[in-house]
Amino acid sequence: MHNVLENIEIEELKKINLETEYKKALSNPNLKKIVKGLKIDSNILKNYTSILEECCFEYENCMKCNSIFECKNKVDGFCYSPINNNGNLSFIYKPCRYKKILENNNRYLNNIKFFNIPDYVKTASLENIYKTDKNRFKVINWLMDFLDDFESNKNCKGLYLHGNFGCGKTYLISAIFNELAKKNYKSSIIFWPEFVRQAFYDDFNQKFEYVKKVKLLLIDDIGAEGLNDWNRDEILCPLLQYRMDNNLTTFFTSNFNINELEQHLSKSKNGVDEVKAKRIISRIEQLTEDLELISKNLRK
Repeated sequence: MHNVLENIEIEELKKINLETEYKKALSNPNLKKIVKGLKIDSNILKNYTSILEECCFEYENCMKCNSIFECKNKVDGFCYSPINNNGNLSFIYKPCRYKKILENNNRYLNNIKFFNIPDYVKTASLENIYKTDKNRFKVINWLMDFLDDFESNKNCKGLYLHGNFGCGKTYLISAIFNELAKKNYKSSIIFWPEFVRQAFYDDFNQKFEYVKKVKLLLIDDIGAEGLNDWNRDEILCPLLQYRMDNNLTTFFTSNFNINELEQHLSKSKNGVDEVKAKRIISRIEQLTEDLELISKNLRK
């Protein structure tokens, strides 16, 4: 009997302590505002005082925050928040206003599939392209004309853009793709040397089918791959043939001009195979216009 009474007293003390801590916490006007908005019975809420205080702390961080890069919460861009779940209390991570803006601004990236491409290329923008070198003007003007013409002529030729290492070839084309992605056009950018290296991976066929059929494709750094007959004859040739037959816009970047690329592609385990190399080059010429970009190395 004594133990039963003692347990009852302990439970009563716990209830009193919960009530006391809850009322004390509500002296914070921000927490009081949060609790009022929940419209949940206080008998439920007082069991979660410490968690509610944690939510209030993150809410106050958000009130003082000026940028997602200044976020002081446990999960960057999110505020741990209580919600009314059919009369019960639940907790979720809500994206802050800056996170929502960032997600909205980057939603266009869902229209582009990248394969082994660095992050700085993924977010390329026309505003940030390097414009002070007059050697770049011809290429920039071509790309701007392409951007203007593409919506009225979906069968526009792409570009075979060749030039020195690090001059920004990939960045320029990616900036155009990003602009078209904002208009809901699908595209893909593949780093060719790594793409063909993965030819015998389990998911390669799925990737190949996607890049073969996507409306806009950039084959980046062609000619830098370790060439073998399989890469040329069983991957590159059918890829280009399909895109040519279906009027799919295709871009290339390379450190080789078109003649140097032909020499590269002619190398075979049996010596030199000029016919198969010419076959590839003829498809590239059918798909693209040819421009050279010689500019300073922007990666230094």
